[in-house]
Amino acid sequence: MFDITGKRVIMTGGAIGLGFGMATAIRQAGAQLAIIDISTQLEAAAESLGACGIRADISTHEARVEAFQAALAKLGGVDVFINCAGIQRRHKSEEFPLEDWQIVLDVNLTATFDFCQLAGNEMLKKGSGKIINVASMLSFFGGYTVPAYAASKGGVAQMTKALSNEWASKGINVNAIAPGYMATEMNKKLIEDRDRNEKILARIPAGRWGTPEDVGGVVVFLSSAASDYISGAVIPVDGGYLGC
Repeated sequence: MFDITGKRVIMTGGAIGLGFGMATAIRQAGAQLAIIDISTQLEAAAESLGACGIRADISTHEARVEAFQAALAKLGGVDVFINCAGIQRRHKSEEFPLEDWQIVLDVNLTATFDFCQLAGNEMLKKGSGKIINVASMLSFFGGYTVPAYAASKGGVAQMTKALSNEWASKGINVNAIAPGYMATEMNKKLIEDRDRNEKILARIPAGRWGTPEDVGGVVVFLSSAASDYISGAVIPVDGGYLGC
């Protein structure tokens, strides 16, 4: 049930951080992989994984379509699409610049919908497919100094449910992973803030920050036949944080 050998997987944001952890798990499980990313580490990541690398700035619709079509051509189709690319901007809410709000929403939410629609249309043709979005603990909580990120990830969770409502009966499972506090570059400032770091760790029953490897098993599960009756779910991978 958990076998994904030969599955054609396209993912955004797979060159670093959580995305690289997911990409590694996908490749170790035997799937074919194309990574869409803007990172300077894309080529090295793709080479190390034996994946196809496609460089793109996904903040525009035109770039998203071009990148998706390039990935589709390289793999010959798509069985699984993973939306992992995301950005963060931090300011006090009363000072949050509108331009930062817009770019965060464009990349984290609008691009996710755009790719869901692109992948969904391919999957609808054959009556099967898996779409996996990356939500966040801030799909449930508001956070501090990150109103745009919280809004975008709240939107990802609700969009995942909305797409599932329409596509589950047509053979497409749409789910989301909600990572907890992960020790990645995006959270570097939080980790370095001694007071916030202590408060966060005190709330996590597992007693540690998560790692990119912690999300690997969940993404393989959601890519496989083992999750065929799961759709519209937002699955926390948080060391027990939500239960506290």
